[in-house]
Amino acid sequence: MISRPIKGIIFDKDGTLFDFNATWGAWARNVFEAETAGDPDQLAPLATALGYDLATGQFLPESIVIASTVDVVAQAILPFVAESDPDALTARFNAAAIVAPQVETTPLVAFITTLKSAGLKVGVATNDAEFPARAHLSVAGIEALFDFIAGFDSGFGGKPAPGQLLGFCDATGLAPSECVMVGDSTHDLRAGRAAGMVTVAVLTGVAGRKALAPQADVVLDSIAALPDWLGL
Repeated sequence: MISRPIKGIIFDKDGTLFDFNATWGAWARNVFEAETAGDPDQLAPLATALGYDLATGQFLPESIVIASTVDVVAQAILPFVAESDPDALTARFNAAAIVAPQVETTPLVAFITTLKSAGLKVGVATNDAEFPARAHLSVAGIEALFDFIAGFDSGFGGKPAPGQLLGFCDATGLAPSECVMVGDSTHDLRAGRAAGMVTVAVLTGVAGRKALAPQADVVLDSIAALPDWLGL
């Protein structure tokens, strides 16, 4: 249990609110196959470049997809596909991502409601684009529960820079020292540390405890353990 008073929590989305590989594993293969349909021999090198295991349908811990913005991923894919316009590729990825079924790491409506009922401000900071992020949160029934939602394209920059997290503080009137950043990647934790927040790592992404622990104040199995850790 944490000893200092906490008034706000900002969450990463993929790998934190939603299980990363359970959500994006099969989806990614379908997208990668579609993009290399004209030259199937490019599927394997594309997967290797992105740190995606075709045999298991899962992203590897070193994958750039884990914490990168969609435009960075699009640039990495360009050498293996017929598309030459990164903006067009990014637009297709965002459109496909909007309809990807999201696997919740815990029943999210009840979870976020518990935090709100305790008087906490809650936000989302994701390296996804804001529009698909809001779509995922809306389908889960929780978009309206958040006090702040930012994607990499919302005007605050992306993680590991602290802009989104400081934007949450500005929007809620809270000091960073009163807030917790919860995420599944070192990008999330580095952003939290840079903002001056308590950092909580969860193991529902791809990174393991050993990689996350050095930059986290605590490592939890999932966000489901957060209320107990907060003493709610």
